[in-house]
Amino acid sequence: MFETYLFDLDGTLVNSLGDLADACNFVLAEAGLPTHPTEAYRYFVGNGAYKLAERMLPEHMRDADTAARFKAAFDARYNGHYLDKTRPYPGIPETLAALKARGKKLAVLSNKPDPFVRKLCAELFPGGTFDAVCGQRDGVATKPAPDGVFAILAELSAGREHALFIGDSDVDIRTAQNAGLKSAGAVWGFRGREELVRAGADFLLDSAGELLAL
Repeated sequence: MFETYLFDLDGTLVNSLGDLADACNFVLAEAGLPTHPTEAYRYFVGNGAYKLAERMLPEHMRDADTAARFKAAFDARYNGHYLDKTRPYPGIPETLAALKARGKKLAVLSNKPDPFVRKLCAELFPGGTFDAVCGQRDGVATKPAPDGVFAILAELSAGREHALFIGDSDVDIRTAQNAGLKSAGAVWGFRGREELVRAGADFLLDSAGELLAL
């Protein structure tokens, strides 16, 4: 049924919550600001690094200049620590290998800045696992806008009717809907089943291996 699989990265392919939270809390502590429990970052991430920086700040500090400054500080800290704790979720490497063996096209579309997306994919999924990788970059609107989906499908010469978008949040499900793709919710990810059901995911996956049965 599906020939092209587009994956979100954080919370779908990899559990990066610890490293994201640690980098944010380091920057906050350095500035003498309150930090947050790691679990809180499940709801801070998903809309890109700028939004992450904005959400971690106290409400009275969420102006554009301050958020930009803290995003830069986060980028600098995260750049040296993005693989301290981050690992693929159980079953992900095996599932990707099985899909590749079936001749499927695989891609990553993330709101994380493009350099981090490319480094994570290269280091955790080596050997050309993905046919296309796209993070947040200038000139391409972030999810849930469909622009990144269309760019990837064009790069792969793939049609929407045989493409599936897999993600763990309502942002990912709305991205698929906006692009006219079917969607699969990664229940194991940051946001959980309830959010994916509310968003209207076409399929719900409790484990990565269930992708192989679709």
